[in-house]
Amino acid sequence: MTHFESEISKYIPGQSIDCVIISYENHRLYVLLLKWKGTTLWGVPGGFIYNDEDMDTAAERVLKNRTGIESHFLSQFHTFGNSNRRDGFNLKSILKFLRIESSATLNWFNQRFITTAYIALVNKSKNKPIPDEMSSKCEWIPLDEIPELIFDHRFIIDKAIHQLNIHINYLPIGLNLLPECFTMKDLQKLYESILNKQLDRSNFQRKILKLGILERLEKLKSGAAHKAPYLYRFNKPKYEELLKNGIGFTS
Repeated sequence: MTHFESEISKYIPGQSIDCVIISYENHRLYVLLLKWKGTTLWGVPGGFIYNDEDMDTAAERVLKNRTGIESHFLSQFHTFGNSNRRDGFNLKSILKFLRIESSATLNWFNQRFITTAYIALVNKSKNKPIPDEMSSKCEWIPLDEIPELIFDHRFIIDKAIHQLNIHINYLPIGLNLLPECFTMKDLQKLYESILNKQLDRSNFQRKILKLGILERLEKLKSGAAHKAPYLYRFNKPKYEELLKNGIGFTS
């Protein structure tokens, strides 16, 4: 009997967790994906919920166990329950790798699953992902280079990005996705990447500075000091306080 077969009875049947882990670097959004061992299949990190486990606790455990990453921001954003969300996908290759053979366990994996998805915001430079025992790779993939994914995982990712877009005033995107010190251009490019459109530089700077969430530091060192941009960092207490009711930035 495999580890999975011995653990199956401890999980809630038909319920799963999927984590969309988002990062940002060099003006591009990234998503952390796993590649299943022995296959060409990619997907977001996911897992199951213990019978006596809170869902948020399960999400934290799945994220840590499958990627080695702990996120300061992990939030439930949607439940995916379409009856056909796994249609057209053959689980045999994955189950074969897991050495799942008993008919009862095969039936458990093949049943309809409703998944609750979480979004995590992670600083890519501070977090090195580690593939788990079921994965051959755990890699940051640019959003515009995502390969074909299992089940409805591409739809889940698209939904997560949409949530970032429409709730941008309520999510700590800057605190979690930018380095501690950054330029105004860095911050604007982050907003543009999420909103998927260009923003007027002067208007953006005026609105952001009006919020009072930034502290201006020394100019970025360069060969021409008078042209070098200023560095900024967030006033974390002010930022976090404004997030409670929306920071008030509109594009």
